[in-house]
Amino acid sequence: MISNVFWGYRDLALFVGAGLPSLAAAVGLLAGVQAVAGGALPKAAAAMVIQFGLYGFWFLALAAILRVRYRRPFWESLSWRPDGGQILRCLALGPALMLVVALLSNLIGQVPIKSALEALLTNWGAVILVGVFATTLGPLCEELAFRGFIQPLLGRTFGDAAGIALAAAPFALVHGPQYSWSWRHVLLIGLAGVAFGWARWKTGSTAASTALHATYNLSFLIAFVFTQRDMLTW
Repeated sequence: MISNVFWGYRDLALFVGAGLPSLAAAVGLLAGVQAVAGGALPKAAAAMVIQFGLYGFWFLALAAILRVRYRRPFWESLSWRPDGGQILRCLALGPALMLVVALLSNLIGQVPIKSALEALLTNWGAVILVGVFATTLGPLCEELAFRGFIQPLLGRTFGDAAGIALAAAPFALVHGPQYSWSWRHVLLIGLAGVAFGWARWKTGSTAASTALHATYNLSFLIAFVFTQRDMLTW
């Protein structure tokens, strides 16, 4: 997993540093979209424009780092290696991981908190829009960043097991604001991150860990819809 890591911590600093300008560009994109639309977008749609824009600009910056500094291709560098068998197995493991996390949630006595994402899910249109993002671009970008770029670098420095755990820590922390910094939620997200990191290490592919992440998110979305379906409107 770590033999082909050619980037270093300076590149990681450049990538992290590109986050704020990417967010600013995403806000500008939203302003442009709303100007064309002739008014403010619904909250869910506005949030998705920001997320799509942020990830798009941020990963353009990462692609530029890999290309300009090393003349290396983006997808190959981040170990995007689609393998049908691996992807199918990881797709099947996503719901199982969701059940394990839900069980652990009950064991540690997690206090119910309505996440910022769930607060957007007030109607079926928002559910569909957010659901598409949460099962496609969200897992893809998070896996490329945390398991494709950060985890191999940390693994090269500290060993594979430590690399998996250390990459899961910032993955959990960036989700903290969504849950009002509940330590239980952050812990469980970190454990899910360890599972995604293990899939990345075991298969050598971020495509496989993305598949696991996608059906994990999908399982929680289905559970949410099942329990809240009577509250959703069109």
